[in-house]
Amino acid sequence: MATTSTTVTITGAGGQIGYALLFRIAAGGMLGPDRRVRLKLLEIPQGLRAAEGAALELQDCAFPLLDGAEVTDRPETAFDGCSIALLVGSRPRGPGMERGDLLAANAGIFGPQGAALNAVAADDVHVVVVGNPANTNALIAAASAPDIPSDRFTALTRLDHNRAVGQLTDVLDARPDEIERVAIWGNHSATQFPDVSHATVRGVPVIDALAERLGGRDQATAWLDDTFIPRVAKRGAEIIEVRGSSSVASAANAAIEHVRDEQRGTDGTWTSAAVVSRGQYGVPEGLVCSFPVTSDGSGYRVVEGLTMDERSRARFEGSVAELEAERAAVRELGAL
Repeated sequence: MATTSTTVTITGAGGQIGYALLFRIAAGGMLGPDRRVRLKLLEIPQGLRAAEGAALELQDCAFPLLDGAEVTDRPETAFDGCSIALLVGSRPRGPGMERGDLLAANAGIFGPQGAALNAVAADDVHVVVVGNPANTNALIAAASAPDIPSDRFTALTRLDHNRAVGQLTDVLDARPDEIERVAIWGNHSATQFPDVSHATVRGVPVIDALAERLGGRDQATAWLDDTFIPRVAKRGAEIIEVRGSSSVASAANAAIEHVRDEQRGTDGTWTSAAVVSRGQYGVPEGLVCSFPVTSDGSGYRVVEGLTMDERSRARFEGSVAELEAERAAVRELGAL
């Protein structure tokens, strides 16, 4: 049993996703049963009471691995000494808000948070951005933290990855752990490309399994194009329509799995995460783009050498173009 604590900071900790995260982290669901944790909960002043209430509940749970929970509205206090930061709080898109307005509002959040991380976080800090637009918010935070290696900043596309796997389990009558090598490429937006061209189910190529289930390869391709890809990309909107509010538990679960696999390793398999591009697959350097990734416990690394057909490449390049447009927009705002 570890005797020292890992400091984990959660922003927007009084919100629904933050609330769903806290108790699983404190119970060891993110870092494992051998790592103690100290939580720091960052909120805006209006959200402090909710975060303070969550901290009281954490104390009442008497988690053996938890060495306390501190609530603050000061980024410098929240990020002081943190080794893992989950940037959950962001400005949602309101009625009539243009995308440029959304990017400007979030630049005012993630720029200062990146600067605070740069000033006071632990030397081994790793940051995952959950708040949308996650890829570009991660880009802004990393640009504001010049002393932290940029590959320590990632954005969450594990939720999209899990959604893709979930859709396949349904049509293939398979367990999630029987499906491997699904990939999410590009932006965490409606332009993302959920890719099964390298995926397997019980060791069989997914495209072959779909063809057998659906009556042929043409039918399998049609299902992927007309049902699977758009449903994964628009699943968040579907949940809002059905549930009446946005994804909470599934987003928190994906964030926990993202950090768990980055910190503890993927055991030879791959998952999906948005990481800073070094030019892989032709993605311009510096963009925070989703790729298939692996980890040995020291951080995510892009799976290289995969092939794409022309249709897949077109979808991927469309999503990358959106990321480039977002980067250009925040540059115009002076956030980079």
